[in-house]
Amino acid sequence: MAPGMQGLSFMDQHKINHRRQLRRRRHVRKSIQGTAERPRLSVFRSSKHIYAQLIDDLKGVTLAAASSKQKDVGMAYGGNIKAATAVGKKIADLAKEKGISLAAFDRGHYRYHGRIKALADAARAGGLKF
Repeated sequence: MAPGMQGLSFMDQHKINHRRQLRRRRHVRKSIQGTAERPRLSVFRSSKHIYAQLIDDLKGVTLAAASSKQKDVGMAYGGNIKAATAVGKKIADLAKEKGISLAAFDRGHYRYHGRIKALADAARAGGLKF
């Protein structure tokens, strides 16, 4: 249990952790804005899958999206580094088709390691720069 949380109920801990997540997400996203030339590469990670989107924030449009749920990615289980690497390659290929070579990486409230890092490295290897 985290320091200072000994007397809290489960729901109180959950609320505190959720507030911390939101604070981290706002901190990361306040300096990132996607444009048509340099869209925001937003990553969402669940326990079973990983998702990536290229977003133009000025128009409010998703330019390309890839996830471990898609059949063409070819993953039975999407909650591992192997699936994140496949999604990173797929989003880089979709970006290349649309003529996008630059992106702003938005990790959300997730730490830059594990599946998030694997997705970013695979996208870089696929030709996307951020």
